[in-house]
Amino acid sequence: MLIGYGAIALFLAVVVVVLERTRVRSSGFSDYTTGGRSFGPWFQTMSFLNTWLAGSVFISFAGMVAGGGIIGYYLVFYSLLALALMFFMAKPVHVWGKRFDLRTQAELLGFRYNSRAVRRTAGLIALVAAFPWIVLGMQSLGLVFVHLGFGATPAVVAIILSILVLSFRQIWTVRMGMRGVVISDMVQGIVAYGVGLVVIVGLLVYLLVHGYGFDAVPEGYYLLPGPGSEAGPLYFFSLVFVGAIGGWCWPDVFVRLFTARSTAAIQKSTVLSAPILMAFSTGLCTVALLAASFPGVAEDPNSVWFTVAAVGGPVLVALAGVIVLAATMGNIDALIQASSAQLSNDFTRTVPDAQSQGETRMAKIGTVIITVAAAVCALIWLEAPALYMLAIVSYAGIVQLGPTLYFGLFWKRGNAVAAVASMLAGIGTAGVLQVIYPTSVPWLGGVTSGVAGLLVNTAVYIACAYLVPTGTEERRRVDALFAPLATAAHRQAQDVEPVPGQELDPVRS
Repeated sequence: MLIGYGAIALFLAVVVVVLERTRVRSSGFSDYTTGGRSFGPWFQTMSFLNTWLAGSVFISFAGMVAGGGIIGYYLVFYSLLALALMFFMAKPVHVWGKRFDLRTQAELLGFRYNSRAVRRTAGLIALVAAFPWIVLGMQSLGLVFVHLGFGATPAVVAIILSILVLSFRQIWTVRMGMRGVVISDMVQGIVAYGVGLVVIVGLLVYLLVHGYGFDAVPEGYYLLPGPGSEAGPLYFFSLVFVGAIGGWCWPDVFVRLFTARSTAAIQKSTVLSAPILMAFSTGLCTVALLAASFPGVAEDPNSVWFTVAAVGGPVLVALAGVIVLAATMGNIDALIQASSAQLSNDFTRTVPDAQSQGETRMAKIGTVIITVAAAVCALIWLEAPALYMLAIVSYAGIVQLGPTLYFGLFWKRGNAVAAVASMLAGIGTAGVLQVIYPTSVPWLGGVTSGVAGLLVNTAVYIACAYLVPTGTEERRRVDALFAPLATAAHRQAQDVEPVPGQELDPVRS
């Protein structure tokens, strides 16, 4: 326990020292929520990875592979597809965000569609979907304290310890905002995905040398759901598709596009992230696959990371725990910061002032409220399976922002009616089908509820885009918004000029 908990204390001390030495007072709310739009490719890379590859990949995804086989490798496929989307999204998001001082995903959507209803609807969906994952993050970190307690720490005590650690970390999120999150992501990312990859390679070598090779993997682990299977032939496709499309619908991931100093920095970070992400996620899944026949893994697949790490004694188990902690902290910090920023920016803000200290104070208060609420729920719902169901439903729900987001960035035809109607139709469809068919929809070939919702969502969006008339002034506004993007392909940043005499963002005013 001294080794395990001491390693956590040492890691936290390093993160705090780095944050204190780099602390800069925010000049206003915009600076607080976007980190001054000042970070280069490497900071963007680690910031993305530390949000994308949360601590749950060591538990849930590794557990899926250890308990079910190669289907868990869908993590690799949808992550790489999401990176491809980031490359193409970089230009419109960064250009509009910088020129018009956009701070959140919901604000960008409200700005694009010239609608407060779109902004509030998107913001509410994001807030509701994100909260269960904050709670689950606290609970999953409790598993770290259970293992680092080496059998002496009860589950309830472990959850309390995880809440205390994460609450302690939120002090710097409150004080520094997004700048503190991105800077700590660099430290946490090096530990989680740099040191983590070294540990993964070491565990792979151990497993292969000691007879846990690919030929020892249990029968059926190399199969994917196909025709005649219970899940259905389109189930694996649905997992990859929803993961890729839904990735940038999460506000904590999306806000990373606002923290970069240029479009080029975002695109370079895509190139840097891809090999790291592929090597890390493939290696982790392979460790879990080979460990499927390892003693104790079949009884508790979700603990495969710690079970295999135990071959190196308490020091390696402690290091494995710190790696999971580093990944978890980045994800939860980002979720809480993005949620609090949306509360202040998209629901309570009345004065359109980038320097407003009142907005910054509201965001800080929101951070405290969300952290406390999630901590209470983590303790109350300690054994509640309904929370996991809610988290699954939340992913099927958050992906319904996809058509509104992607069509809005790349197609001028869409309008506010299309955006609101499609989001509500998609969420309604996905929610009903998720309750009836928790795994997949059999009469749709095995697609998940999220994909079924997306089909309805997209159909409604396109229908409204063509059938609902758009006024002349709105068409001029959208044309003016998109025109500069066509000439900004090879520039790091580009200003967008409004139509003379017309405010491009009446939502804010």
